[in-house]
Amino acid sequence: MAIISNTVGYLDGDVLLEGFFAYDDAIEHRRPAVLISHAWAGRNSFVEEKALALAELGYFAFALDIYGKGILGQSNEENAGLMQPFMDDRRLIMSRMKAALYAVKLLPWVDDQKVAAIGFCFGGLCVLDLARAGADVKGVVAFHGLLGAANQNESANIIKAKVLVLHGNDDPMAPVEQVLALQQELTEAGADWQIHTYGNTVHAFTNPVANDPEFGTVYNADADKRSWASMKSFLTEVFE
Repeated sequence: MAIISNTVGYLDGDVLLEGFFAYDDAIEHRRPAVLISHAWAGRNSFVEEKALALAELGYFAFALDIYGKGILGQSNEENAGLMQPFMDDRRLIMSRMKAALYAVKLLPWVDDQKVAAIGFCFGGLCVLDLARAGADVKGVVAFHGLLGAANQNESANIIKAKVLVLHGNDDPMAPVEQVLALQQELTEAGADWQIHTYGNTVHAFTNPVANDPEFGTVYNADADKRSWASMKSFLTEVFE
């Protein structure tokens, strides 16, 4: 077995984006693909490591790019500045997500009938919006995601993708009222949904370098392990 990884350029209109992909070359047939949507800093080593881990599970993993090739924030202020235009106009998120979905379905290693998406923090919102738009994906997983819907979102009456939300109970960026609103939204959209809530857990609980209690971002090893196990079970189910 050898895990092959590389980058690939793709376009959203005239914006050049760069995805990172990984797969196990011991698998000869086309395999399910998992899109990975990054947090507010951009497509960095964190999501690349997740892609490698997913490739070891037998998936074609594609860490997508929302901001553009080589664009990475270096501070909370820069990250917020990169993310805000997409929060202000969620149609931009959907355009980038659809570009990534189109790009991954064209790749020769991918079973284009079996695609799912996972996302972290801001990326969790991105994959939820993909589901909200009725995109042709089997399922989406949001890890400590931002949860709020947007009035201008391309919301579908029916959400076709199965939805798994992995949430820290004490996350200041997604308070209880947003969780309840999401539950109602998903139910009204006819979605097959699950929300797993981890006690004594805040935002960014999967990120080993998160250690800012005042900001509300702290790594939690137990929640990290439990959420990854839940994701693995979920992907097995949606790709059956």
